[in-house]
Amino acid sequence: MNRPSKPPTSKHTLIPTGEATALLPVDDHTPPIKVIGNEAIRQTFDDVCLQQAINSRKAPGVSQLVLNPDAHLGYGAPVGCAMASATHIYPGPVGVDIKCSMSLLQLDLEADAIEDRKVRRALISAICQRTPTGAGKGQRNVAKARSVSKTMGKQVVVEGASASVCEALGIPVAWAERCEDSFHVGHDETRDALQNRLDWLLKQRHMSNFSDKMSQLGSYGGGNHFGECEVVDIGKTDQAQSTAEVFGLQQDRVAFLSHCGSRGFGHNLATGQFKALQSKFEKWKIPYPGQDRELVYAPLGTVEADNYLDDMALGANFATVNHLLINALVLEAFQEVFPGVQGYLVYFISHNIARKEIVNNQPSWVHRKGATRAFPGGHHALKGTIFEDTGHPILLPGNPRDGSAVMVGESGAAESCYSVNHGAGRVLGRRHAKRVLDQKVVDQDLNEHDVLSNCRTYPLDEAPDAYKDFNEVLRSVKSAGLASEVARLKARFVIKDGSKADD
Repeated sequence: MNRPSKPPTSKHTLIPTGEATALLPVDDHTPPIKVIGNEAIRQTFDDVCLQQAINSRKAPGVSQLVLNPDAHLGYGAPVGCAMASATHIYPGPVGVDIKCSMSLLQLDLEADAIEDRKVRRALISAICQRTPTGAGKGQRNVAKARSVSKTMGKQVVVEGASASVCEALGIPVAWAERCEDSFHVGHDETRDALQNRLDWLLKQRHMSNFSDKMSQLGSYGGGNHFGECEVVDIGKTDQAQSTAEVFGLQQDRVAFLSHCGSRGFGHNLATGQFKALQSKFEKWKIPYPGQDRELVYAPLGTVEADNYLDDMALGANFATVNHLLINALVLEAFQEVFPGVQGYLVYFISHNIARKEIVNNQPSWVHRKGATRAFPGGHHALKGTIFEDTGHPILLPGNPRDGSAVMVGESGAAESCYSVNHGAGRVLGRRHAKRVLDQKVVDQDLNEHDVLSNCRTYPLDEAPDAYKDFNEVLRSVKSAGLASEVARLKARFVIKDGSKADD
């Protein structure tokens, strides 16, 4: 018998509709929110998260909202949700880190080659000499980074991963074909709109540090961003084996998983948009949805919406090239330690973006806030790509102790706006994690699992126990019929910012 579940700290009741699906009632006039998560996961949704979801669902123009199993408190909308609108664009359900994304680099290096800890330490050193970590840190902070001029930066944010940009930065041009989106255009689907918007932005005070922000290309930043050396373990089913072959995954070989976004440039763009829209709401006395200032919006076709779409595209182009450059630098670092080693990009996919897609036979902007696109094989948008028959890779980070996963969408993802979670999702806030977790226990736990790090002590607010049970999260996704597992990734070392946590 399905019993309504109610998290201990929530006044909202979730109504189960299956083993890993439920409904969150909104009001008498609004269809309920679809919730993905088994009973264990549903207990992790607190009242603030659920209320944010309700506020977002009731906002003007929103036609659908899905809460994924990794959902938790976010900026306006919960992190871990997908939201569709055919009429409005929302900065909040994209977030301040525009196009925060995942990428996976597959190397032709056997796992045994990195068994020795001294070898892994050498790799950590080689990578850290090329890819700085930490808020505000850029190429000037490391010895072997790529130099990115202001002129090159302008080209990057307008063109994304064009052949010209890739060649100039030493990125294999073919990697652009392994991107969910290798470039973004402006509101009118032209690059000219982005160039015009950038010219205007460069005259504004909040963009006076443009050159410094461009120097962050090829860097991770802080908070939950990371680079992680993995060993690939492909699933034993026929589907997993055949799909892994299309993806280019190699059993028992080394891979490298990266998580980062548009760095300070994207943050400047996003915060500038929030301030601009909030000032319009105040001037025109427009009520905020749920009285939440971070749920500002703009009707499509207005100047405000066009400006946001252009700014989002500029930030997204930065994030795309940032990831590709990081992967090129990581490959270079591996080649320093292992001369002759080769590598190629498996996939690059975002989880903080709004994309124009078809929802219920209607063109809509699907806002994914900590949510990953999950198009299955046969989806019209994949026609003509190498993923046409299988579906594209879904890259889901768990934690260094319990591993990460590569999945692929199933037909059931149609029920969730073709979206799944973006990772494990926080279960402890940053301050709470620092109060209740023990540093010695955290460091010993990773040491016992033979996971090395560039940090003297692993950040407590990023410890595995600060996140939800990754296996339960994946179990929810599979039970709900959204996606199936292709491979697990076992961490061997992690690159993170150990100096300061700033999400």
